[in-house]
Amino acid sequence: MARPRFLRRDADPRPAAPRRPTAGVLRRERRALQRLREQRLRDLGGLLLEMYRRGSFREELLSEQCADLVAIETRLADIHLSLAGPLRRAPRCVCGAPIQPGARFCASCGRPLAASPGEDTMIEPPPLQGGAG
Repeated sequence: MARPRFLRRDADPRPAAPRRPTAGVLRRERRALQRLREQRLRDLGGLLLEMYRRGSFREELLSEQCADLVAIETRLADIHLSLAGPLRRAPRCVCGAPIQPGARFCASCGRPLAASPGEDTMIEPPPLQGGAG
């Protein structure tokens, strides 16, 4: 019987690369963090009001609560960037016009566009119409 991979001596000791969470998982985490952020903001406001009423402020408690809020907001910003992803720019012709997918010529200036590899680039002119009108 073969030994499990984690028990083999020749097994790679490096852990596997972490997988990027899917967009759905990130959106669920974002919603949960937004609710948590709102709750913590309300709690912080209530705590500050109660401290004001009693006339004694505990800065370390306020700092701790604010640090938690900042950590939540930092994670929300990270999630936002992950969901936005890198913006891909559409390919453009030399004239600056965007190139439509599958186009062989620029829609703006008419220049022929480079064909994708493996694609036959022979373009024939339309047949001339013969005969008198």
